[in-house]
Order: sequence, then structure tokens, then C-alpha cells
Amino acid sequence: MPARSSNQLRSTFLEFFEANGHTLRPSSSLVPASFDSSVLLTTAGMHPLKEYFMGLEKPPAARLASCQKCFRTTDIENVGNTARHLPFFELLGNFSLGDYFKEGAIELAWKLSLEGFGFDAEKIWITVFEGDKELGLGPDEEAIAAWAAVGVPRERLILCPRSENFWQVGPTGPCGPCSELYLDRGEQFGSPGDLPGGENDRFLEYWNLVFMEFDQSADGVLAPLPAKNIDTGAGLNRLALIEQEVESVFETDQFAGLMALGRELGSANADVRALRILADHSRAMTFLIADGIVPSNEDRGYILRRVIRRAVLQGQRIGIEGQFLPAFAEQVIDVMGAAYPELVERRKTILEWVRGEEESFGRTLVQGSGLLDELLGAGTLSGEDAFRLHDTFGFPIELTRELADERGVPFTQQDEFDRLMGEQRTRSAVGAGARKVGVSAEAVRAVGGEQARFVGYQSLSARTNVVAVAQEDGRTLVKLADSPFYAEGGGQTADTGSLLAVDGASIGDVIGVIRAGDDQALVVEASNDGLQVGAEVIAEVDAAARHATECNHTATHLLHAALRERLGDHVRQAGSYVGPDKLRFDFNHSARLSDEDRQAVEDQVNARILQSLNVRALTTTMDEAHKLGAMALFGEKYGDIVRMVEIGDGSFSRELCGGTHVARTSEIGCLKIISEGSSAANVRRIEAISGPAAVALLRSNDRLLNDAAQALKTSPDQVPAAVAKLGQGARSSARDAGTAVDEQQLAAAAREIGGAKLLVANVGEVPAKALMDIADRLKAGLGDNAAVIVGSVVEGRVALVVAVTPALVERGVKAGEVVAVAAAVVGGGGGGRDTIAQAGGKDPEKLEEALALAARTVEEALAA
Repeated sequence: MPARSSNQLRSTFLEFFEANGHTLRPSSSLVPASFDSSVLLTTAGMHPLKEYFMGLEKPPAARLASCQKCFRTTDIENVGNTARHLPFFELLGNFSLGDYFKEGAIELAWKLSLEGFGFDAEKIWITVFEGDKELGLGPDEEAIAAWAAVGVPRERLILCPRSENFWQVGPTGPCGPCSELYLDRGEQFGSPGDLPGGENDRFLEYWNLVFMEFDQSADGVLAPLPAKNIDTGAGLNRLALIEQEVESVFETDQFAGLMALGRELGSANADVRALRILADHSRAMTFLIADGIVPSNEDRGYILRRVIRRAVLQGQRIGIEGQFLPAFAEQVIDVMGAAYPELVERRKTILEWVRGEEESFGRTLVQGSGLLDELLGAGTLSGEDAFRLHDTFGFPIELTRELADERGVPFTQQDEFDRLMGEQRTRSAVGAGARKVGVSAEAVRAVGGEQARFVGYQSLSARTNVVAVAQEDGRTLVKLADSPFYAEGGGQTADTGSLLAVDGASIGDVIGVIRAGDDQALVVEASNDGLQVGAEVIAEVDAAARHATECNHTATHLLHAALRERLGDHVRQAGSYVGPDKLRFDFNHSARLSDEDRQAVEDQVNARILQSLNVRALTTTMDEAHKLGAMALFGEKYGDIVRMVEIGDGSFSRELCGGTHVARTSEIGCLKIISEGSSAANVRRIEAISGPAAVALLRSNDRLLNDAAQALKTSPDQVPAAVAKLGQGARSSARDAGTAVDEQQLAAAAREIGGAKLLVANVGEVPAKALMDIADRLKAGLGDNAAVIVGSVVEGRVALVVAVTPALVERGVKAGEVVAVAAAVVGGGGGGRDTIAQAGGKDPEKLEEALALAARTVEEALAA
């Protein structure tokens, strides 16, 4: 009988549990749901079910099973060193939410291991939690007894410490003791003294049964969960290794083609570790991009960038020439696309990002490899050296450390590197404000009482009862039986309003609404003692603020659709803010919008507004919404039944959304984009206004135009020409003073740093007025992501000008701050706007030092 494929093994597991009363769940995104801030990426099958385990939401069934995409960053540097470590992997799991517990989980795992996978019972060993004094827990006698009941002899039950057999999803949250199933592969893979739980290849762990019964707080205290639950995880790739009788996961069917491609493009005798890293990271990058993550220097984007750069390095190491990562991504899509159709749907987007990042890092390698070789050749690598490689050439510290280790050069100054990075962050940091209402979502659970029922889709007012009241950090939390207030979520801000007594007397102002799963609590500034449990109250939402928010929310959907239509299907929402004052929309895109693109998008949205299209919300199944092409947001959690908002017939815009919207697009009035720039690497941000705010802006602009026309003694339609004529004379005189400067040669000296162009130059004897004009022209010629720092000396006086594009201002580079740093060196001062600033000084001999310090200031801001 031929060995089963990974697809067949996946089916065997899921079909077994479906036959045993489990409801099958599709894999969730690698981006955790927005309520879970404990991890950057989904690391286990229970992550998407976390709210069920914590009792915050009711599960669709008491028994669930899934095959979940997972990514664990802790294994990145282990790839290739062992036969089994994979950062990206598929985790098969069965879950019981208050149904069966240890005995039932053990019986099911034993039965599937023997009857489904066909393992030899004599080769299966089990590890069990031995207890932990710090946790106040003893040995897991219940699990020991259950394993004995299915026939596992005591000599094959190994007690292991907390580090091995107590599982938790993160530093806080659901946790519990566990039992792991190991298969003895024989002494040829190790030695007679090996045991499960140790670092050896003889005993291969293939299934972990977690007995989830505790919730761990930040101070390490365990509290019982509302119900005892089961969370299990079986690695599909490890099961394939056993089934296909190969020595490593990299020889199984999902990896074989990638390993062969590496040898074909590189060398038949290529380094095995390099091939393994390239194969694994190709899978990881493909799935991460498919789930909406794009390369950047922060959080998930940094993990993706690190993975891609390691893959590029290993490919070059085995002799692959030219661009090669798209070919590996194509193979991953071909092999895995049947099980994960999102790979096929987003093939174009995946290839675009992979291609762009490989090209970008290729340039970085060329620029930084010389310095790295020089440093490693000297036999030492300091923390300052590593920081310079990171800061100037974009070498991740992990990559520098790895390269140094391969060359036998010790790197022992991680603390020094961390200190320099910390200083840089301190210099660049912008204080983040606390939450507006100052209350945690966890506090909602502490309020108690029945779950509030949201009635705000139907009405902005409700006569209802107070079911719970609590105090949290000086605020009053109130839970209503029926609440018309929308709780902050999905980018939309919470409603505000008031609570009234039935006689109309004011009880207090509602200043915020906190969401906890499907529940909510109002944050109230109470004006009297009418907030008593059981009291009848009238809850009223601020209608004007709600409607303004609805205008912006529907406009956001239209904007998303218009961007995708204009720029391509790779555009996906990467964050948003929808409030009564404005909308902010972050989306995946690598380049600045041209003036034509921006105008076309704005025109498209306004055309849909003028059509007065019907906006309706429908409740449907997730499967049906997917078939209809509804957009789902990465990082949001959806159940089997979803709320879908469609505009018109849905052909232009159809999104899964729990927010509030206008009834017809004409209510929006109009949309006006007020800014577009960079939010992060490969992420653009649009801010816009709609409705009354947009009308007010248009009227304000009309007044400014009329005022300008009066000042210039011309008509409003002739203002641009009059202004151009006025400035022409000033520019020509400034240009005459700077004719000796070869601006083309200066521009060619600009260097790439942190995804931007930086030009620093001493231009000789150029007057301050001409220097401003030169800097402005140089900035315009260097593109959307550029900073120009120029200085000159005339008659013993120093002149400095810093010009910065808006995209870099948004990344923290502000011309006024940079020029002030330089001016202090030459004994002067100055200032200006964020985009352009000038300064003077009286110490010409320190001009070069001042320019160098200004350049470092820009570099630090870009690297933050």
C-alpha cells in the first residue's frame, strides 16, 4: 500500500473527528483576531478559539476540529539544523469546550493513532506533567490513569517538568497541563538511553493533548476557566514524515519539489541546510503574504522581511543566480493551493511582493556585504558594527549574527546593540496617548450581569434596564439589557450619548463603549445616583455624531473598492479609523498615488455617492459571503454566520462588516481626500472627510481663493497664473545666484537608506535664498521618499537648508527638527515647516560636522 500524502493525512484526521461528533472549522488567518494582542501571528490551533476557551463567546459547537496555519518565530533559526523544526506549519487539532476532558481526549487520540494512522502501539510513548511547586500543582494523576486505561504500560509513561508538559498560548490566557504522544523510530535515530521529551531524533513527538483548565494572569496566578476544555495539536508535516518513512520533514511530499527546485537552480550538491531554509521560508513567505502581511520594519512585516531575506541569502549561497524567489512561491501555490485556495486567489499579489522585496534586498546585500566582509575579516564584530549594518544597510541583527557565526566570528555585544537601538527609539519616539476612555476590555467581564443586546442597528434610543454597574479606574461602567450604543470595533469609534431617567432627567453622559466579544459596557460620567441595578433608563445615542460616522464608514467602503479598481486587487485594508470627524484608511501598496490616481479614486467615490445607491446589511453564512466575493479583513474574527454590507447590487463593494452605515450613498454628500502618504513600509494611508465636514472644507477653500484673488487684484480663475508670475521673478534671481551648482551631479550623489533617498552636500558659496530653491528642486527630483540637506558658506556665515518629502515627514523625519540639530553645531539657529526649514550659523569650520549630524538624525528617524 503506497504511503499517504499530506493531503490524505489531513483528510484522515478531519474525517475521523467529524465522524466522532466534531464540527469542522476552516483555518483562520495567520494574523490573529484584533482582540488578541498577546501574539503577532497565530501560533496554535486554539488561537482563533481563544474567546470560546475564556467563556467570552458561545462556541458554535462543543466539539470542534480544524487544520490551522501556524507560525512560530522561535523556530526560525532552528530551520535546517534538525529534521523537524518548521516556523510555518499546519496543525491538526480537536477541541472540546466543556464536553469531554482528559479521558475522552486520550481515548480518541489513541484510537486514531492505531486505527487511523496505523501506528504500532508498542512504539508509542507518552509524556505527562510531573507537577510544579510554583504553580501549586502536583503530578497529573488523572492523565496517568487514563493512559493506563487504554493500555499504555507504566514504563512508557514519562513524567516531564513544566517546561515540557505545561502549555500556554502566551504569557497570559488559557493554559493547562498536557500529554504528548511520541513515536519511537528506533535506535538508528539515536541511542538506547534516549527518552521522549529530550533533544533527540529517535522519539518524534507527533501529537500534544492540552488539558485546558486554567486562565493565567499577568502575575502568574492560575484561575479556573469557566469550563474544562481540550486543545490538541498534531503536526501534519511530522505525521507525513512517519507515514512516508523518510528521515526529515524536508523529504515529505510538500517539500520534495522545493528541495528539487533549489538543486536545479543552484547545485546538485548544494548545502542541505541552505536548501531546507530556502524551502521552508518559501512556504512561510507565501502564506504570510496571502494573509495580508507585507514586508516592513515593524511587527509582522518585520518577520516576513526577515524570512524573505534569509531565503535570498541561502539561495545565493547555493549558487542560484538572478531572481529566483517567485519560482519558489509559484511552486508553493501549486502544491498547497488546493487545500488553501487563498494562495491561488492572491497569486499575483504574492508574486509582486516577493519580487519587489527580493530586488530591494539584493541591492542591500551589494551595498552592505563589503562592510560586513571587512568586519568579519578582521575577526571581531562589535555591537556598534552590528548597529551600523542594521541602521545603514537594513541588515537584520539576526542575519548579521547568523553570518558572523558561520564565519566563526564571535558576536558577544548583543547588549550594546540593544542599547544603541533603545537610544534610537527614544530619540525618535512619539508619545502614544492612552485610550480615550481609559478602561480595559477585560473590565467588561468584571462588571458581571447578563450580556448586553445591541439594538443600535434599528434605533438610536432604547428604554431599557441597568443590569450591572461597576467602577474601574475612577470610571463608571454600566451594562444595559438593551443598548443602542455601538462599541468600538472594526475601525469604527464608539458611539457617545446620554442616559436619562424615564422622566427625562439626566443621569450621565456616555463617553465610550467597550467591547468584549459580543458583550459591551458603557463608560459613563454620572451626574446623579440614578445608576442602580434594575433601574429603568432611556439610552440615547448622539444622532449627529452617529450619522457623521456612518457617512465616513460607507465612504471608507467606497474608497476601498475604488482603490482596488484603480490600483489592482493587491490593495487590501491594513488598518482604519472611522469617526464622526474623518476617516483614515491604510492599505497595502508600495508606491505613492500619482495625482491622476488620487483624482480618479476620489472621482469614482463621488460618482457612486451621486448615484444614491442603496446600502444594505445582510446576514448570511461565511461560505455564501465568500462565494459572493465579499471582502474580509485580515485580523478580524468571523463566525459561521456573518454580517455583509453591500452597496448597490454589490458588484462594486461588498464587505463583511459589523459597523453602522447610511441607508443610501447620497447621504454622504461628497468625499474629499485631504492627504495621502506612507504609513509604514509598503503601506499607504489616506485621510479623507465626507458629509458636512467636506462641504465645510470646500466653502473654506472658496473663501481662501476669493481672498487671494482680491489680494492679487485678479479674478479667482486667474489666481494660479498670478501667483506663478509673482514667484517667477523671485525664483529667477535665486537661480542666478546658484547657477554655479551642478544640481544633476548633486542628485546623483544621493544614497539609499531605509527605503528613502538622502542627499547631503556642501554646495560652496551659495546665498541662503538660492540655497532654499536648490534644495526644493533637488527634493522634487529625488522622488516621493527623499530628504535633502545642503549647506553653504557666504562671507563667513553658514547657511543650512533641509527639505523633506511628506512621505518621510510621516515616518518621523521633520525638516525643522533636523535643521535645528545642525544649526546648534555651527553656533546658530533657525526653523521652518516639517517639509522645509532653514538656519544660519557663525562657525563655517564646523559645516561638515553639522551636515554629518543632520544626516545621522535623518537615518535614525528612518530606522525607528
